[in-house]
Amino acid sequence: MGSVHVFVDETKANGLLVAAARVQPRQLAPTRTLLRGLLLARQERLHFTKEGKARQGQIAAALCTSGVVVDLYDARAVPDQRLARRLVLEQLVADLAVVGAHRLVLEQDDSLIASDRRTLRAAVRAAGVVDELVYEHLPPRSEPLLWIADAVAWCWTHGGLWQDRVRPIIGEVQQVR
Repeated sequence: MGSVHVFVDETKANGLLVAAARVQPRQLAPTRTLLRGLLLARQERLHFTKEGKARQGQIAAALCTSGVVVDLYDARAVPDQRLARRLVLEQLVADLAVVGAHRLVLEQDDSLIASDRRTLRAAVRAAGVVDELVYEHLPPRSEPLLWIADAVAWCWTHGGLWQDRVRPIIGEVQQVR
């Protein structure tokens, strides 16, 4: 599992839930191709909340054929959003150190980049993976693999049948407090 790439997005509806899609190097290109193939004409990216129910179902089904695994970090019990994000990122980096992850990509939110970088810098040092794990923020239109985390986070927070649709690709679900 040594060089896995991880793509992260979150939903802040009712607190912070972070989805981290783990993609093996050999799956990177085929999964990007799969996702780009789901785009409609003139669509730059998939954004799950903006898709109709039928499309959401189609996208969720396609994700379940991709071979990716998505871990969830549920910090909805932490009322302070900044603290919740810091705790999740620290736990995420610690987990990625254990599996020997190579690259961490977070969906770019300009208001969070500076604090994320401080947190990630400290977490990478604490986990002893300064030379092994690289991290960056990218806009979702430039990295289709971020769309996986977006879709799964949405499905998970909507519960019921939506959770059931993505359950086949769910890895760990961690409560972060």
